[in-house]
Amino acid sequence: MKTNEEIINMAKNHDFDMIEILGEDPFYDRDNQEFKDCGLDIRIHAATVDINIASVNRGIRAESIRQMISAGKYAETINAKTITVHPGKIGRLDERLRKIAMDYAIESINEIMDNTDVEISVENMPVRKSFIGNTVEELEKIQEETGCYLTIDVGHANTTDTLEEMLNLKNISYCHLHDNNGIKDQHITLGEGTLDLNILKQVKKGIIELNNFENVLKSKKVLEHL
Repeated sequence: MKTNEEIINMAKNHDFDMIEILGEDPFYDRDNQEFKDCGLDIRIHAATVDINIASVNRGIRAESIRQMISAGKYAETINAKTITVHPGKIGRLDERLRKIAMDYAIESINEIMDNTDVEISVENMPVRKSFIGNTVEELEKIQEETGCYLTIDVGHANTTDTLEEMLNLKNISYCHLHDNNGIKDQHITLGEGTLDLNILKQVKKGIIELNNFENVLKSKKVLEHL
């Protein structure tokens, strides 16, 4: 919740090359042109609160798509390279419903990509059964049918025990880096959970995705030691 100038200066002062902005509504209420040509690689994590591009409710799905397209258009104005999008979820644990939701997610991603000029990158989800896009097979299917990029969240993949396979998928835009106990999506400092840190040597670009900047800097030191 700091000012844009403070965010940019914090990143540069601590030798970060890339930042990811959380694109929930409070961000769009600001004048954010400071990010344009600021010398950093800017990415936007599109809104996730109350958003579901795979919803079987057409009104919710349509509004979710509209907001993702809006995020893409906004990204263009500040020269952000990518928007990361969650692939959606199902409201009831039913395999037939999951298949329908997957089809809707693919349809939605194609529509978002058709209406934006930035990279659309779909994020893998944690172990929870209501989430789609939390298996290698589902991510591959989404990619094959849309041509989208992927944002591989290593913490999410740690809860599904598929991190190595996911890091071998094609067209990875960047990764989200954080740790957990292998069971729950905890977003804790790297090295404080069960994540195999050596696998992170495969990561080319990553965002340390934590809620506390002190822990971000601790994780940065862990990465430097690698």
